[in-house]
Amino acid sequence: MNNPFTLSFGKKPLQYISRISQTNEILENFDAPNPSNQIYMITGVRGLGKTVMMTTIANEMKKREEWIVVELNPTRDLLHGLAGKLYSLPGMHAHFVQAKIDFSALGFGISLENAAPMADIESAIAMMLDLLHQKCKRLLITIDEITNCESVRVFSSAFQIFLRQEYPVFLLMTGLYDNIYNLQNEDSLTFLYRAPKIMLEPLNYTAVRKQYMDIFGLNMEKAGEMAGLTKGYPFAFQVLGYLCWENKDTKTLDEILPEYDQYLEEYVYLKIWSELSQLDRKILIQMSVSRETSVRNIRDSLKMKSELFSVYRERLKRKGVLDTKTYGKVSFALPRFAEFVLTQVL
Repeated sequence: MNNPFTLSFGKKPLQYISRISQTNEILENFDAPNPSNQIYMITGVRGLGKTVMMTTIANEMKKREEWIVVELNPTRDLLHGLAGKLYSLPGMHAHFVQAKIDFSALGFGISLENAAPMADIESAIAMMLDLLHQKCKRLLITIDEITNCESVRVFSSAFQIFLRQEYPVFLLMTGLYDNIYNLQNEDSLTFLYRAPKIMLEPLNYTAVRKQYMDIFGLNMEKAGEMAGLTKGYPFAFQVLGYLCWENKDTKTLDEILPEYDQYLEEYVYLKIWSELSQLDRKILIQMSVSRETSVRNIRDSLKMKSELFSVYRERLKRKGVLDTKTYGKVSFALPRFAEFVLTQVL
């Protein structure tokens, strides 16, 4: 049997722990006769499963006859990408020809006799959406890892217009917290503030332990030790499972840890570290060196005022680095991140 775990980002692994509650929330709302929300934004730190969750929802929608699902590339012109994919949908081309709609000026389709070429991309998409509406279809657009770039801003503004025109369009986006925050703070895109944000949480500890028990034939204690090492971080769940599978007859769990740390560092943690400010890093270094969890003690040791520390604590929480659930305490949300921090300063 091949290794059931994967180190690839974005691809749904063979061993996948679903986020049932959050996934069903989106599916049920989009499927409702009168949806309360037509946009959802999935956010979380790298490796937390944003893309996999979005793909799971998209694949579920593809099974339903009334739904059309289109995935767009955020690095390209999103409006032209959407128009091109709608035009190429099976059966759509014939309807456009019959309606004498000429899209050739926009770079796709053929020139039609006695039809004025359409030159405005938003108007072209609106015509296509109107046709989908007439055919009782709903359109789900998915965009992975958005950034606050010109193409995304233009597309988001156009999507707002499509919503006002009551077209059956739905949008599911993923992105890092900072990217989503910056995008929704654009003056023309404040409507995105009202879009629900799905903040991904760690995987359920019991579910992780059960997976390890079933796959490796472990007792509850041994599987629980492995689950504890992942802290519910999906990429860590895959990495630890992958390494244990590859070394199940040759190495103990303790012997695997150095390689486990290396994978986490090279695949995720170095990138996260590079995106932190100097003060972010200062706080994390102090926590790693002292192993302190008390907010007051950490703050005092850094000689930071309460108001300033609160700002950075919230920033690091939003970035997925710190766990702040316990009042007056902070701890690392990512597995063995303290050990990683120490390698950056010692």
